[in-house]
Amino acid sequence: MPILSLLARRSLAALLVLVFLAGCTAATPPERVLAVPAPPQKYAAIVVDARTGKTLFEANSTQPRYPASLTKMMTLYLLFEALESGRVTRDTQIPVSAHAASQPPTKLRFKPGETIDVDSAIRALVVKSANDVAVAVGEYLAGSEEAFAAAMTDKARRIGMRATVFRNASGLPDDGQHTTARDMAVLGMALRKHFPQYYSYFSATDFMFRGRLVRGHNDMLGRVRGVDGIKTGYIRASGFNIVTSYNADGRQIVVVVMGADSARQRNDHAEALLQRALSPGGGRTELVFSDQGTAAAY
Repeated sequence: MPILSLLARRSLAALLVLVFLAGCTAATPPERVLAVPAPPQKYAAIVVDARTGKTLFEANSTQPRYPASLTKMMTLYLLFEALESGRVTRDTQIPVSAHAASQPPTKLRFKPGETIDVDSAIRALVVKSANDVAVAVGEYLAGSEEAFAAAMTDKARRIGMRATVFRNASGLPDDGQHTTARDMAVLGMALRKHFPQYYSYFSATDFMFRGRLVRGHNDMLGRVRGVDGIKTGYIRASGFNIVTSYNADGRQIVVVVMGADSARQRNDHAEALLQRALSPGGGRTELVFSDQGTAAAY
């Protein structure tokens, strides 16, 4: 009897532990704790339901950040406007100035005086994030890159980007150029809403140029079902940024992640935020900044 009684007590204790653990799991699902691959001063993120405009998640989303090559989303916005108005066609040849050709990589390495057609320019901006092409587009549309940057900032205000200032067409380092995760989400949604006829460009992963296959940087395409764009970016001051759009099963979601330590970690985090948005249920999410051992709830 004592032995049986001891076994019974142990079985009961084990059962109570399992019940306790199950209760803890139900209260704090593992997917609600996310490791952040970025220092707090660089990190910003937002997830928006593009159909309703509802914010599904945000962290530092209105804090100033460097856009890096996410800037080219606005360069493309103004180029799409020019296409829609008939000012240019997809065959229009854009000249590459000495200033444009002198831009640092990533670029297509044009020589001054060469040209690129609008269709190839769009693909070069989306897929390759070519800095020389971005400057050439800006100069062609506005006469100078400085004037184009002013037009970009004006357009940003008109579509609801309240905290963004552009200083160049490419996103290359400039202390005066800044944005927010929320503004980048606004821009991502505006591109789909205003230019659905051109939005498929953002799903391209490569393109042919002068007989050479040019591959892209956006590894979220093809990695997650339903992801159909849109743009990545990196400079040292910003960390790794991305705007990702999801369009499947009746849902349209935009995810922005800024400040990650690597492209792979950025993509992992963007995917985790997307899966959180697609999963039923709500609740708060704890972000763990592993590099500093700090945590915050959102």
